[in-house]
Amino acid sequence: MKTTTLDQTESEMPGVRPTAFPRILCAFVVAALLGLQWSHRLNAAEHPVPESPLWLTYSGDRGPGAGKHIVLIAADQEYRSEYSMPMLARLLAKHHGFHCTVLFSLSQDNDVDPTQKIRWEDKTVTHNIPGLEHLEKCDLVILFSRLISLPPEQLKHIYNYLDSGKPIIGIRTANHGFIGFDYQKDGKKIDFGEAVLGGSFRNHHGRWQQDSTRGIIVEQNKTHPVLKGVRDIWGTSDVYRTYKEGGALPEGCLPLVDGQPLKGRNHDDAVNTELIPLPVAWVKTWTGNTGQTARVFHVTMGSAQDFQSEGLRRLTVNAVYWCQHMEADINDESCMDLVGDYNPPDSGFAYKKLNIVPRKPSFYK
Repeated sequence: MKTTTLDQTESEMPGVRPTAFPRILCAFVVAALLGLQWSHRLNAAEHPVPESPLWLTYSGDRGPGAGKHIVLIAADQEYRSEYSMPMLARLLAKHHGFHCTVLFSLSQDNDVDPTQKIRWEDKTVTHNIPGLEHLEKCDLVILFSRLISLPPEQLKHIYNYLDSGKPIIGIRTANHGFIGFDYQKDGKKIDFGEAVLGGSFRNHHGRWQQDSTRGIIVEQNKTHPVLKGVRDIWGTSDVYRTYKEGGALPEGCLPLVDGQPLKGRNHDDAVNTELIPLPVAWVKTWTGNTGQTARVFHVTMGSAQDFQSEGLRRLTVNAVYWCQHMEADINDESCMDLVGDYNPPDSGFAYKKLNIVPRKPSFYK
C-alpha cells in the first residue's frame, strides 16, 4: 500500500493542495487548545457547593477569580446584610469570576429572620447558620454578623477557619459579631473583633441614624492595592469608635480610609466639625493556633444602603483580591456595577415600618 507524506505534491494526490495537510494539522491543534480552554471553563463553572433552599449559590463567570470560592455570611439584625451579601455575591460572580455562596442565620422555619432576638434579650436563644461546613474548602470568608450565638458544632467550623491561614473580611458589626465565642489562642480566650479584625465596637462616634459618613483616603497609604481606583466613598451609616479616645488602631493595623461624620444623611451634607475622622477601613494579618498567617480586611461602614456607593463596593472588592494575594489582578477600571435590582431598606430596628419580615433565602437571590 502506498503511504502519503506531508510533502507529497499535488500531482501525486489529485485534488489536494500541497499546503492542506499543515493547515489541517494546525486546525486540529487549535481545536485541541480550544477544547482544553472550554474544559477549564466548564470546570471553573462547576460550583463547589450544592444548591439548597437553606443558602444561595452563584457560579462565577469569566474573570480573575475563576475557580475560587467565597463564602459570605449574612447574620445581623440591623444593617440589612441579607440584602448586601447577595448583592456582593452577584457582583463578584458576574464581573469577577468568583464562585460565591451566601449563608444566612435562619429561624426554626428556615426563614431569614433579622427580627430574631439575641442572647442579651433572651438567654435561651441559639442561632443557626446552615452550611458553615463549606468554610473548610472555601478560599475566603466575608463575615457580616451581629451578636449571634451559635451551637458548638457550628462554632467549630469558624474556629477551624481561624486556624486555617485563609483570609477574612469583616463588615460593620462583624467586630461584635458573636456572643459566646470561645476560641482560644495560647490557652487564652480572645476577643474576635479586637484580636482578629483589629478593633471591637466601643460606641457610635457619629450620631446613630442622624449622621452619615464620608470616606477619606489616608494620604500616606494611598498607594495600597486595596485603594486602587477608589473614589467618593459615602454611606448613610455613622462612624464607629473601635478604640479609646486618645488611642489608635492596634499595632499591625494599616489604616486605609478615615470616616468623617456629616451633619445629616445626604451625600453633600456639611461636615460635623464637632467630630473628628476615625478609621473605618484597614488591613492587618491574623495568625491562629497552627501558626499560619492570614490577611484580614475590616470595614466598619457597610450597611446595605452604604453599598449603593460605588466607591465602597470597589474598596471591598479590591480587598477580596488583596486578601487572596491577587493584588496583581486589581484593575482600577474593573466593573463594579450592580447586578439586578438593589434597593435595600434602611437600617434599624423599626421592623414593621421597614417591612422586615421572615423570608426564605430564595427571596434574596
